[in-house]
Order: sequence, then C-alpha cells, then structure tokens
Amino acid sequence: MDSLALTVTHSPLFWVLHGPNLNLLGQREPGLYGLATLEDINASLQTLAQAKGVRLVCHQSNHEGALIDLVQQALDQSVAGIVINPAAFTHTSVALRDAFAAVKIPFVEVHLSNVHRREPFRHQSYFSDLAQAVICGLGPQGYDAGLSFLIGQLDGRPHGSQKT
Repeated sequence: MDSLALTVTHSPLFWVLHGPNLNLLGQREPGLYGLATLEDINASLQTLAQAKGVRLVCHQSNHEGALIDLVQQALDQSVAGIVINPAAFTHTSVALRDAFAAVKIPFVEVHLSNVHRREPFRHQSYFSDLAQAVICGLGPQGYDAGLSFLIGQLDGRPHGSQKT
C-alpha cells in the first residue's frame, strides 16, 4: 500500500475589528448609520470571504484594551490583513494606533458614515497615515470594499485594479 503525504494548506486569514457601539448598529442612529445590523455586516463579509477563498474572523469590542490585545494576537495568528472600524477610538486612541504600528499587519480603516461631513472632531484619525486605505461614507459596503482590497493585495494586484 502506498502512503500518501497530504499537504494541508490553509487559506489566508483576515480579521474584521469593530469598535465601540457598533454592536448597536441597526438601532443606533439609523438615519446616520443605516438599518444594517452588525450581524448583517458580518454575514455579508463571510459570504465575500468564502467566495474569495479566504478565512475570516470578526470581532467587536467596546473596550480599547480588548482591541489592542486582538491586534497584538493577530501577529501570532498569522493574520494577513485587518479591516477595522475603530469608531470613536479613531479620534482618541494613540494606544490602538501604536499596536498597529508595532505589528505591521496591513489594515484598512473603514467608517460607515462620511466622517468629513460630520463634526470637526471626527475629521482627525490616529490611524489613517498607517492604513493601506481609508474608506468612509459607503455604509456597510465599505467593509466589503476594504476586505476585497486586502485580498487583492495578496494577489499582488496594484491599487484599484480588478482581477480578470
């Protein structure tokens, strides 16, 4: 009997990190954030990930330290890229920014609303200069765009090009 050596290859792993209060999507200020729930967004992302042949894990926390811990753990988990909506931490968290700077994992910053059409304090991001891309104002589709972009980077495609 011949013995076969099976090589198991794992598809790339991506994470989505949702910041504070995003667990309330669908009920929190629907005129601003829409009616989609966090579960709706995560389900759409899982469908996209499956279609692209990658693994995806979604996390949400209202706690800055928990998000920092996740960013640091991503390195040990061989996460290929992160889509993050830091929410209110966008404008306040130097510590979360420092975690991204330390691990050097490619990430896309996503915001449901167009932060530049909102209060002036929301115009400042501690993440944008480190991010591979920043997407705002597309609603839930921004998450899909961010994940697609990161997956495309693995394929070595230049920014904005489509796979044919």
